[in-house]
Amino acid sequence: MDSLTRYAMAQREIALAIGEPPATRGYPPSVFARLPQLVERTGNGPEGGGSITAFYTVLVEGDDQQDPIADAARAILDGHIVLSRAMADAGHYPAVDIEQSISRAMVNLVSPEHLELIRRFKLLFSRYQRSRDLISVGAYVAGSDPVVDQAIALYPRMETFLQQNISERANFQDSLHALKALF
Repeated sequence: MDSLTRYAMAQREIALAIGEPPATRGYPPSVFARLPQLVERTGNGPEGGGSITAFYTVLVEGDDQQDPIADAARAILDGHIVLSRAMADAGHYPAVDIEQSISRAMVNLVSPEHLELIRRFKLLFSRYQRSRDLISVGAYVAGSDPVVDQAIALYPRMETFLQQNISERANFQDSLHALKALF
């Protein structure tokens, strides 16, 4: 599948051509009814087996995460990986924004220990990002928030953990070991 956005745009043109009135940002209601039908057609593997059945791209104008197609995709897909233009411009590869990305299936796929490491990582990363301006201008006072203090101490290693060279490979076990070692 190329893009849910392009599919939605094509559906919009068809619906408007047959006289359906536009609704959300010019998209007729039938577009939002057809998106889940398309996604559900990819189906699942054998019962109890689970599988990744499709990767869909959703293109948004100007990184607008409130785009109606992006909203609809978030509602119907089991997870989403958000790529950040700002991160890519800063040379961060892969440019995955972990604060906006999510997997609803992850809780069924990884151990409770792994989930706790992920939760802790995301908490510290997010806390650092929220305090970034204060930290960069020197307005943050060390000791005023123990979580921010820990985030500041770990941030360089966290950022390194999230990046890789384009030719670098890491398997699941190596990545999990590196996450554990980070803490």
